[in-house]
Amino acid sequence: ASPRSSKPFVTVNCGRLDANTAESELFGHMQGAFTSANKSRPGLFELADGGTLFMDEVSEMNLDVQVKLLRILETGCFRRLGGTRDIRVDVRFVFATNRKLEECVDRGSFREDLFHRINLLPINIPPLRERREDIVPLAMHFLKEYGNHSNGPWEITEETIKALCAYGWPGNVRELKNTVRRACVLATENLITVDLLPFSTSILPAMI
Repeated sequence: ASPRSSKPFVTVNCGRLDANTAESELFGHMQGAFTSANKSRPGLFELADGGTLFMDEVSEMNLDVQVKLLRILETGCFRRLGGTRDIRVDVRFVFATNRKLEECVDRGSFREDLFHRINLLPINIPPLRERREDIVPLAMHFLKEYGNHSNGPWEITEETIKALCAYGWPGNVRELKNTVRRACVLATENLITVDLLPFSTSILPAMI
């Protein structure tokens, strides 16, 4: 329903940004700005202009990169690496982290001023083990995505559903996704049975 829904949605994993690459990745660069810059290239801020920039794992961002991010959040302006003019963008920022940023601030690994700048509308998503009502709908969604439906629809046995709901899911939704995908690969028919689950006691000897 957002007015930005038809605009770009750009994602970046902040953990892979470091002080040497962040400026080029986020702001872009001009031709000749550094040795391998054979042509000018827009950065992620420009690519997301008018739309949304989703910055995942923001707690893993290097402190030097945090300074650069804070400036554009405050001013909305930046310069490409090697550029001479300011570029203004209109971007909605969405940040995600699996850590408590307040604790990162206390440890000194996350800037306090940046934390207060991005902590505008926090949305807490509980781990999968605390919202077990989502397990079966998510499993069915992944089953539609990964199951080969040329031979008809796929099903999950009641025993398998009980096992999925009883499991602790330390890896959250990613683990559930890979569990369903693995089961689809191992299944000999369009049916997910409990023995196809990696945490099923019936297949532990084989795993060892």
